[in-house]
Amino acid sequence: MPQTPLAERIRPKTLDQFQGQQNLVAKGKPLKLMIENDMVSSFILWGPPGTGKTTLAKIISESTNSDFYQLNAVSAGVKEVRTVIETAKINKNSFHKRTILFIDEIHRFNKAQQDALLSAVESGLIILIGATTENPSFEVIPALRSRARIYVLEELTKKDLDQIIDFALSNDELLKELQFDEIDKDYLIYASGGDARILLNILESAVMQQTGREKVLLNKTVITNVVQQRNVNYDKNGEEHYNIISAFIKSLRGSDPDAALYWMARMLEGGEDPKFIA
Repeated sequence: MPQTPLAERIRPKTLDQFQGQQNLVAKGKPLKLMIENDMVSSFILWGPPGTGKTTLAKIISESTNSDFYQLNAVSAGVKEVRTVIETAKINKNSFHKRTILFIDEIHRFNKAQQDALLSAVESGLIILIGATTENPSFEVIPALRSRARIYVLEELTKKDLDQIIDFALSNDELLKELQFDEIDKDYLIYASGGDARILLNILESAVMQQTGREKVLLNKTVITNVVQQRNVNYDKNGEEHYNIISAFIKSLRGSDPDAALYWMARMLEGGEDPKFIA
């Protein structure tokens, strides 16, 4: 079985493969024009998990002639930022190349870490792309916000998620070799809470559990079993914790009481503090 997760294996490399966010990437829209013309300026992508923030940044990395660097604010700090800035100076002065720095989860940077970016972003030495699930008005310092446009990513629609399933089944080297006896897309989408990453994780887990079968089932029973097993591994301080919270919040925003109750039950069964949920 592949070591790389399905979500990473089928991550779109071009806008033509990208699903959702037509407010930003449809014909004539700002990000599409930026990417097609390779004229990227500093911006921050703000949206829920699993809506395409990191994927959009990686599409830019595949298409731009600029040097592209990526940091994750969880593990990086001022030292890593300064290293990229020094490299950007060499790129500019010696090779006349621009430098793009993508910082995932930029809201995890504190004020001092964000301050370290200001001069380079203001001078144009660094083109900053930030990704965050938190409101930049509260989590990104004003001086940095004023130097970067804010693009809001919307929750993926059922149609978007349906097309992501189709893309995975027809493009992943493992999945396209399998025969499927039944695929309940609607329930798979429901169980994902609208998060594309969770959707693909459930899909992959369901397939892996049926290794060796002549035909693979993706019905409600199989999907429910996978989701329940994921719940056993619920870690109140880990990634699954944040994935389930995200799905719960999306259900509330979408006025879907059944889904909201489902995700709340998963948190409670996993040992989450009811006060946290409230």
